[in-house]
Amino acid sequence: MRIVENTLECDLAAFLERPLFCFLAQRSDDGPRISPLWFLWEDDRVWIVARLEERSYPERVRRDPATALAIVDFDPATGRVEHVGMRGAASLEPYDEDRAERLFAKYLGPRRGEWPEGFVDLDPDRYRLLEFTPETVVARDQSYPAPEREVRRR
Repeated sequence: MRIVENTLECDLAAFLERPLFCFLAQRSDDGPRISPLWFLWEDDRVWIVARLEERSYPERVRRDPATALAIVDFDPATGRVEHVGMRGAASLEPYDEDRAERLFAKYLGPRRGEWPEGFVDLDPDRYRLLEFTPETVVARDQSYPAPEREVRRR
């Protein structure tokens, strides 16, 4: 993994531990596609739980492993804009329940018994882990002074 640029004030691994969405960008026969997904950064790779049914991104990985990934942390109230972009290759690996649980705990909390049932005891025949191996990484802090106004939220 080659880090082309890193202007983040925090460690790259610390940024990637935040419960943010990653945006998986892929080619398809119909043009570019992007999928917002939960992820786990572990062993210098991005791991994503991939449901094989009713999802098109796992099949695109099989056809063309060339993939890009973006993760953004944005807060208009503070002016924080931090971005990590990666280019590399993805593959579908066997479902690993332990790794998947670490991923889900990042977003749902450590108490597995309190998770919605759609995240517990997943069938390994219906799920895989998407393993994204970054070749290049660009990490930028593009934060700005927050405006002296109230930011509208929904």
